[in-house]
Amino acid sequence: MNAINFLETRQLIGSTQRPRAIVIGSGFGGLAAAIRLQLRGWQVTVLEKLDAPGGRAYVHRVNGHVFDAGPTIITVPALLEELWQLAGQRLSDHVTLKCLDPFYRIRFDDGDHFDYSGDVERMRAEVRRISPSDAAGFENFMREADDCHRRGFEVLGTRPFNTVVDLLQALPAIARMRGWRSLHQMVAGHLKHPKLRMAMSLQSLLIGGNPYSVTCVYSLVNALERQFGVHWTMGGTGSLIQGMVKLLESLGGQLRCNAEVARIDVQDGRASGVTLANAQNLYADIVVSNADAAWTYKNLVAPELRSSWTDRRIARGRYSMSLFVWYFGTDRRYDDVPHHMMVLGPRYKELLTDIFKRHRLSEDFSLYLHRPSATDTSMAPPGCDTFYVLSPVPHLDSGTDWKKHAEPYRQAVAQALERTVLPGLSQHIREGGGIWSGALAAAKRLFPTAQPQ
Repeated sequence: MNAINFLETRQLIGSTQRPRAIVIGSGFGGLAAAIRLQLRGWQVTVLEKLDAPGGRAYVHRVNGHVFDAGPTIITVPALLEELWQLAGQRLSDHVTLKCLDPFYRIRFDDGDHFDYSGDVERMRAEVRRISPSDAAGFENFMREADDCHRRGFEVLGTRPFNTVVDLLQALPAIARMRGWRSLHQMVAGHLKHPKLRMAMSLQSLLIGGNPYSVTCVYSLVNALERQFGVHWTMGGTGSLIQGMVKLLESLGGQLRCNAEVARIDVQDGRASGVTLANAQNLYADIVVSNADAAWTYKNLVAPELRSSWTDRRIARGRYSMSLFVWYFGTDRRYDDVPHHMMVLGPRYKELLTDIFKRHRLSEDFSLYLHRPSATDTSMAPPGCDTFYVLSPVPHLDSGTDWKKHAEPYRQAVAQALERTVLPGLSQHIREGGGIWSGALAAAKRLFPTAQPQ
């Protein structure tokens, strides 16, 4: 069902009763959809199966450490500001965003690093330090990334692709961007040094895309970061979720936690509400699911109501990587470690091939290390640090036995961090010594996740 078209239809017939909308999931997407629907005249209820809002942006609090379970980076704050402006309010009155400098540090396996920032002159200096001969290529790369941003984000990013005609109309812009090239192919066309090729292409991994297979249109991420910055939400990502919940409720919307949806009810070919896990039925004129598309159709829509085409798409779907995430706190601070750091392993393309194509858990890995207490001391007790470290791994269909591999893998990650950027880590872990230890056992329900590509 096309929710927007149906919304317009209800407005045209001039119904005096507010139509009802149910939104499944209280992640960023679900809450943003709920706020927009509420502003358009719908009576919205958001259903969340966990005991607090956020979905993958759930928050764990353990002995003074605040662990954001999932998202940690805000790159286009204007999209958030728009939500508050539509409601006649200001984002800054509810949430404080801080632009980071550098955005993140990329540490290579030989110990060298690249500080990635929004300062073009400093970026040029970093490029020249690593490879003077790539200076001109970097300028060309920035220009092409800016062009992909204009065509891919500002133009195509605001258009729905509901029909074949919509796709055909987008083809000229895609052709002008030569969108058939992979992101890495585009970067390699401008930059020759392998370190710079990694530094300018790994951004797609932050959203689950293999730089060797996703379209070069994803270079727009580099332009977005340069134009809008990389921001941290003071108090943690959960404070942004709480701000969105307060905005929704101030408009008359409702959030229900501990409300797991077991089924989307369908009547006469249209969604008519949901049935909760406790067997309660809730009526709605439309249902919006913020869960993964494959999960929604496979688990929330009855088999007899799905088309065979849908089942085939789910079965044959190409899924991106999963994420192994370890949350831990230390009884000392590591002030040499910035807020965001990519700790790259000895392999790049080969590791990504193992993850995305061979679906094989490798002995080596590359890591994203998040240290929010570098920017925000409220995220850890005094004199301590809060971390999470994320490793891309094959998705769940790989058959990896995580009951067997989780703890050895965590130990290998801890040893790699101790050897490289967190000296003495094993003696300073305050919370999170085991992957599911103590109160962090709640993280199990978020690990690992398979995301559609």
